[in-house]
Amino acid sequence: QLEESGGRSVQAGDSLRLSCAASGRVYSSSVLAWFRQAPGKARDFVALTRWSRDSTLYADSVKGRFTISRDRAANTVYLQMNDLKPEDTAVYYCAKGSQYATDLPSYNIWGQGTQVTVAS
Repeated sequence: QLEESGGRSVQAGDSLRLSCAASGRVYSSSVLAWFRQAPGKARDFVALTRWSRDSTLYADSVKGRFTISRDRAANTVYLQMNDLKPEDTAVYYCAKGSQYATDLPSYNIWGQGTQVTVAS
């Protein structure tokens, strides 16, 4: 299971860190990712990281502003979000899969999501 936390309302330009705690074993072959879904829109890829080593990938829209990281001892993945913009407003979901991929079907375990709202 995955449980996200850290979402809240902020102002444009602020920073926020989301956490995703995984219960149970996370295998070294796992890939952990963040997706987001704005109201009325599809769920989109944000960032991913391999569990076993520092290998990350970002959506163009967040590159240079967001950083994904993992703490293997704590079984937790983080998403550090800097210079937030109103268009970053969405429900953010953590997901776990075994493919280094950005499509939703590659991930079979999802969290419930955490709301991030960025006011202009």
